[in-house]
Amino acid sequence: MKISTDLVKKLRIITGIGILDCKRALLKKNGDINSAVDYLRKKGKSKALNKLSRKTFQGSIFSGIKKDFGILLELNCETDFVSKDNYFINFGKKIIKFLLDKKIDNLNLLRDSFESERVNLVSMIGENIKISRISALHGDFIHSYVHCSRIGVLLKSNSKKIDLNKNISMHIAASNPLYLNPLSVPENIILRERNIQLSMSKQVGKPQFIAKKIVEGRMNKFFGEITLIKQPFVINPKQKVEDFLLENNIIVKNFVRFELGENKI
Repeated sequence: MKISTDLVKKLRIITGIGILDCKRALLKKNGDINSAVDYLRKKGKSKALNKLSRKTFQGSIFSGIKKDFGILLELNCETDFVSKDNYFINFGKKIIKFLLDKKIDNLNLLRDSFESERVNLVSMIGENIKISRISALHGDFIHSYVHCSRIGVLLKSNSKKIDLNKNISMHIAASNPLYLNPLSVPENIILRERNIQLSMSKQVGKPQFIAKKIVEGRMNKFFGEITLIKQPFVINPKQKVEDFLLENNIIVKNFVRFELGENKI
């Protein structure tokens, strides 16, 4: 019986073992891949199959920039120990290089491109590895910042001043703004918060004109918590980020922030 290369490759991805062992198993089981998997498991040769379903709550954030393209990657593993392993780190760096060279920001395409290599790594280090997410920014003046491999930031501005872009990126890493400015907050989020504040002001029995001022004050505080430009600047909390930007003629056009494991909560 002739066994196709694609079938051998599929079995190899599932089990994480060598090509010859996969081919022999498929020949023995007449090309039935499920029977071949069971056969290899009974033989104790399937190294990666059980590991591929295990939870991955540790890992690292990787970033890279090439010309007008910046990328963030979250690569997960099971333990902090493996996240510091050179094989794991080099795998993340290889993915970043691939993304930058190809200018790819499609997660499914990325996963397909590295599935075989990922399974081989799982087999070698004995832990599940997951390519969890990527995000990209396109354009001039993109800056990246990674804090202790656990928080990563991509920033797009109108400035090439590295030190100033780094300060803004460090602020984003520390303060976790959800939106760029009040205008970028979705209307349904604003309406929900305003309704909550209106309801709270009515409960304390304030006159309407006073309640309105209270609500506006609380909404300003709300925007100051969730939007970048309205937050107190971490490097100088006496000024807001928008004041720092104005002083230095900087316009932040977009940003992306990844924190390790936040999409698993």
